[in-house]
Amino acid sequence: MRALNYSIEQAMASAWRGRGSSLMPIITIALALFVLGGFLLLMLNVQRMVAAWEGTAELSVYLQDQATPADRAAIEQAIDASPIVAGHQYVSKTDAKQRFAVLFPDLSSLTPADEVSPFPASIDVQFRPGASADAAVETLAASLQRLSGVSDTRFDRRWIARLVRAADVIGALGLVLAVVLSTAGALTVASVVRLALVARRDEVEIMRLVGAPLAFIRGPFITEGILHGGAGSVLALALLAGSLALARARYGAAIVAALGVAPIWFLPLEFCGILIAGGMAVGGLGGIVAAWRGGLRSVDSVAVAD
Repeated sequence: MRALNYSIEQAMASAWRGRGSSLMPIITIALALFVLGGFLLLMLNVQRMVAAWEGTAELSVYLQDQATPADRAAIEQAIDASPIVAGHQYVSKTDAKQRFAVLFPDLSSLTPADEVSPFPASIDVQFRPGASADAAVETLAASLQRLSGVSDTRFDRRWIARLVRAADVIGALGLVLAVVLSTAGALTVASVVRLALVARRDEVEIMRLVGAPLAFIRGPFITEGILHGGAGSVLALALLAGSLALARARYGAAIVAALGVAPIWFLPLEFCGILIAGGMAVGGLGGIVAAWRGGLRSVDSVAVAD
């Protein structure tokens, strides 16, 4: 316990003395964790949106402009005959135009009220709970596609799956970038801590000569690295929170209108704790690299040269 208290006191004093040089490792670690946290935010919110959309996934059956009432009746009969269907709703060309104006008010001027609707009529099919993930939906869509009067079928789950795959790829790239930046942060911490070690070479040499335990010699430098990492992680979370607040203020209403889900949510507390622990681990690793045997040897060589 004495060694821990001594390490914390000495690390804080050293970090304050070298506060100018300490900014570089803090900013580097903050940048790495900001990138990682940003991709985590993306992944968690995409998963949340997908979970909300999957519960309301629909199959849209678009009708040809020349489709007859008999064609529509045959299509609706085929839909009702499927055991996975909970219901359906016919959307006329006029209704489709009005829906577009509600969802995208900024683009409503592209379809003036006095012009014929450019959107096709469609039938929106709702499924029973759990059926939207069933292969029977694809079978139903394929059978409807072959009916007279059908121009196309679109199933929400198809593009949801594409969105999930794209988010996974982006998340993997973000993880790689975060690892590279974290490595750079650890090396920067090591350089700064080594400078602090050299500045205190006389004190370290005296402690070694009087037989001080290694925990008292190396502990302050490792702790200083941990402090750098902790400060960087807290800074990263603050930047994430500020960026998220700005995004909510500017695009929150548009997200709700277009996607039908609440604005972006921040990271859960457990993820915040993981980021802070990760930043401290990166900083501690840099402190270990600097304070381990190679660092002490550099102190010896400088002392001999003096």
